[in-house]
Amino acid sequence: MKISYLASAALLAATAMPAAAAEISDGKVKIGILNDQSGVYADFGGKWSVEAAKMAVEDFGGKAQGAPIEIVSADHQNKPDIASNIARQWYDTEQVDSIMELTTSSVALAVQGISKEKKKIDIVTGAATTELTGKQCSPYG
Repeated sequence: MKISYLASAALLAATAMPAAAAEISDGKVKIGILNDQSGVYADFGGKWSVEAAKMAVEDFGGKAQGAPIEIVSADHQNKPDIASNIARQWYDTEQVDSIMELTTSSVALAVQGISKEKKKIDIVTGAATTELTGKQCSPYG
């Protein structure tokens, strides 16, 4: 059930931007699934969340606002520094439009800060800290 929510959220985020505000600079909507693929939370989402997101894109027709949707993924290894480096690389050089999942609270907080700075959407699934909706809340998360 969680996987279908994640995949739906990814597509919603990809299509929720108003046409005037949508900046599809590279001609595609790129969604990053950043989760634990090798540690204690790998069974919670891991490669299966990535697969579910790809299936949702296929079910959705593969396009948002006329642009193809691409899913990329990486393992944050439950380490905020690794997640931050991946998020910065995705946003700065790989033209990722949104980052999803972020299973660990420390990782989610780190990436939400970067998403706020870059004015990009992140959707957190599984992190438990109230800081995400409290003190560290962001209009982009």
